[in-house]
Amino acid sequence: MAVTSRRVRRIYLTLVLLNTLAVTFIWGINSLLLFEAGLTNTEALSANACFTLGYAVFEIPTGSIADTWGRRASYLLGGCTLTLTTLLYWLAWRLHADVWAWAAVSVVLAIGFTFFSGATEAWLVDALHFLEYDGKLEQVFARAQVVTGIGTLAGSLGGAYVAQLTDVGVPFLIRAALLMTLTVVAWRVMHDIGFTPRRAAGPLQDVRRVLTESVRHGWGRPAVRWVMLGAVVAAGVSYYVAFTMKPYLLQLVGDPHAYGLLGIAAAVNAAAQTVGGLLAMAFQRLFRWRMSVVIAGVVLNGALLVVFGLAGGVPLAMAMLACYSMVSAAILPSRQAYLNGLLPSDRRATVLSFDSLVASSGGVVTQPALGRAADLWGYPVSFVLGGLLQAVALPILFLARRYEVSAATPAEPGVAVPQRT
Repeated sequence: MAVTSRRVRRIYLTLVLLNTLAVTFIWGINSLLLFEAGLTNTEALSANACFTLGYAVFEIPTGSIADTWGRRASYLLGGCTLTLTTLLYWLAWRLHADVWAWAAVSVVLAIGFTFFSGATEAWLVDALHFLEYDGKLEQVFARAQVVTGIGTLAGSLGGAYVAQLTDVGVPFLIRAALLMTLTVVAWRVMHDIGFTPRRAAGPLQDVRRVLTESVRHGWGRPAVRWVMLGAVVAAGVSYYVAFTMKPYLLQLVGDPHAYGLLGIAAAVNAAAQTVGGLLAMAFQRLFRWRMSVVIAGVVLNGALLVVFGLAGGVPLAMAMLACYSMVSAAILPSRQAYLNGLLPSDRRATVLSFDSLVASSGGVVTQPALGRAADLWGYPVSFVLGGLLQAVALPILFLARRYEVSAATPAEPGVAVPQRT
């Protein structure tokens, strides 16, 4: 079959859908697994922070694989690693493991995700450039948000109700099966297009070379550096919200075993994400600059988290959570298009991984800190603090927009390709 940009986009959206379905199958109940093992908020969030730390530490080494051995190789390694570590998570639950065991498994789980991060997006952009795709990247990323919402809806709702009918461990076994299926599909349909793997004398030399050049193309360019730093606090807070909104909703409803409610909440959340993807292009047209879209989204999400924390009942809390997901999905395509427009093809995957590294580093500190706040003062206070923390990112994001404005040409005022570094 002839390779066309349309086929590439279909493969990309199919992989996004299957990946999301597999990953989110345990989202409705993942934090409850740790709490059932006897961990406190602080211990559970510390274990989750180890996941974030592992994400940060291994982003560049695994990202370099996508830029040397190929995007497909990195993706397949991610699928196999996540399948194995999902089973280890289930085993830790069965054995009622101590917090150190959860922390160790969380680090290994993070390694699996780092093989994915950057590889799929880099594969898409390289292939579309090679095939001379003349559409907007934002449109593709927006459709991916819609597909992600659909996958999240099916996965999280299905996983929650499986847990309701059986126990919180069964969804992890189903997730492992889905991840293996995803890996087989990727092996069949995902081939590097517009990118030729470059392998040096050895893996350590590859990592060293790619790390040096990714820092130069990423951290060394102010336009890229500021948009990366702007995500540090927001990413850390979003990790915390995703992890703790489940026990918070159960606390509001007064039933610690209302897993079906978590399935409904996940469904509402996923539907909101789908709507956000559909509205992404319309939201972007309200602003001249891509970074203005991101700034507006950060402000809105900060306010929504404050109201989420102050909500006295489930309906208002779920409404705020849905709005939070919708705004996040609506602004992400603008950020992705901005960042990809700055990166050279042969370093794209690694710099995107470096972006994830910087964002994840915020979660290493933010999650345990907000978890401690929850232990001391309750979930509502921790969510209000998380909302207020969003303001920290605003001065940094304004610096990123300044570079976008200075780089724009009269013909294309929204193009984020800086003329200075």
